[in-house]
Amino acid sequence: MRALTRLAPPLLLATALVWSSVGPAGAAAPPPKVPEAVGWGGAVSTVDADATAAGIEVLRKGGNAVDAAIASAAALGVTEPYSAGIGGGGYFVYYDHASGRVYTIDGRETASRTADESLFLEGGKPLPFADAVTSGLSVGVPGTPATWETAIGLWGKRSLADALAPAERIAEHGFTVDQTFQDQTALNQARFKDFPDTAELFLPGGALPVVGSTLRNPDLAATYRLLGREGTTALYRGELATDIVRTIQHPPVDPASGRNARPGKVDAADLAGYQVHRQRPTHVAYRDYDVYSIAPSSSGGTTVGEALGILEDGDLAGLDTTQYYHRFLDASRIAFADRNRWVGDPAFSDVPVGDLLSARYAASRACLINPDRALTSPLAPGDPRHPADCASEGVAQPEPYEGLSTTHLTVADRWGNVVAYTLTLEQTGGSGITVPGRGFLLNNELTDFSFAPLTPGVPDPNLPGPGKRPRSSISPTVVLRDGEPLLATGSPGGATIITTTLQVLLGRLDRGLSLEQAIAAPRASQRNAAATQAEPGFLALAERARLEGLGHVFTSTAEIGAATGVERLPDGRWVAAAEPVRRGGGSAAVVRPAR
Repeated sequence: MRALTRLAPPLLLATALVWSSVGPAGAAAPPPKVPEAVGWGGAVSTVDADATAAGIEVLRKGGNAVDAAIASAAALGVTEPYSAGIGGGGYFVYYDHASGRVYTIDGRETASRTADESLFLEGGKPLPFADAVTSGLSVGVPGTPATWETAIGLWGKRSLADALAPAERIAEHGFTVDQTFQDQTALNQARFKDFPDTAELFLPGGALPVVGSTLRNPDLAATYRLLGREGTTALYRGELATDIVRTIQHPPVDPASGRNARPGKVDAADLAGYQVHRQRPTHVAYRDYDVYSIAPSSSGGTTVGEALGILEDGDLAGLDTTQYYHRFLDASRIAFADRNRWVGDPAFSDVPVGDLLSARYAASRACLINPDRALTSPLAPGDPRHPADCASEGVAQPEPYEGLSTTHLTVADRWGNVVAYTLTLEQTGGSGITVPGRGFLLNNELTDFSFAPLTPGVPDPNLPGPGKRPRSSISPTVVLRDGEPLLATGSPGGATIITTTLQVLLGRLDRGLSLEQAIAAPRASQRNAAATQAEPGFLALAERARLEGLGHVFTSTAEIGAATGVERLPDGRWVAAAEPVRRGGGSAAVVRPAR
């Protein structure tokens, strides 16, 4: 028996998924994945071939980079539903070629207006993280639908319905399950099975989806049609809003499972009151480039920007590989020490963005780097408002856990507009809770808050609060040279997003790598921890022993990030670049490989 019957109105009643080993009539074969494409007319890079194809389709039909980005994002909500979808949020960075300006949208999920610092406390103690994740308590008000509608209304050339059309078609006719999708389902199988609607969607017959089978999601196709027809009012105020609130407040868990899926606080007024934030991007001048990204509530732009400032005066191009990595790791360490202390939702904390990104503060932190010895973590933060050379003051703040389930896409069009867009559910599979009859998972983004102060007695800018946005590490980045777009990039990966984005930028701007090479290079991530996480490919480098001789300590992790990017070549062509291997490999495409 189901704990909650389907809530869809009659118009939307449909079988959630139809599985088969052969695609249904009308379902196209999945396009091939390639990690690099070069050509004219615009470019799209995502982690998924169907999503990339959706963006290219919109560009070919006259849409611009904004239209194509939303089309790709909506397609990812179908084909990568554990990382993205209308139940989540994200950050959108747009370079407008006509004005030469960079604009951003903060579409981060928000806590209920009734939430406070005790949101994740029971009996005065923090909830176990796993209990908080798989609950209505972790669900924030989704920001992705409002981001799409705002972006396309401000800068797009097509309607929201037009942008959603390719994704609606994919959801209706199906896509082919690959090994990555099956693996991610397996990671969630134990909790997915406890929610009947989620199990019906992703565990056909109670088993993992078969690689090569076709996944259809007519419920999500109907939801996209509803949004295209009525706009996001349907989600924030209409029948869909009612369904979302009921699901959050009464998680539809199987009573026989024994799972205590705690109810959430988000209500109809919270949904109706949601607003995206249009805000100035972060900006740093780095060598001959202008680097733009997202400002808080994400810490991505400030932390990447601070690390670049710390490295600005060093000749990274002329250093040997050991010294290059040494400086990259310690600059990351320093920037994370400051990030953990100073960055939160600016509506609740006085975040010193300008000070963190100032050349004076960067110089005061850069002098901590010793070419002969690695810094020791945890490193205490500095004071960006009163910079003192080589000074770290106060108590080091540890890094809270941040989920890895995110996806990044980059798009450029024939007019020279560029979008870098990262969207997320937080945990792989979000909260694990599907809105019955609607075909999408809800986020668990509120677990990005600190459940309690990380260090007793030290101010923590990332505690829960009413209507507050949890801190993020999302770092969609656009780089200009002489006022013209050079490249854009970003990555998923929780807090490793920051170090991945930084490493891609340094590889391309300083180390002479192509964009594809910079994305493919082995990665390491130092986040003010005693040990640096590193991929096996990085640990196999000859430089490892020399770095350890400087005092760096490494721990192995299978994979860091899954970046995408686009770059404008001097002859006007676009390069689209994606991962060759990570997360099953990405998908890059251009509108026309040749004129």
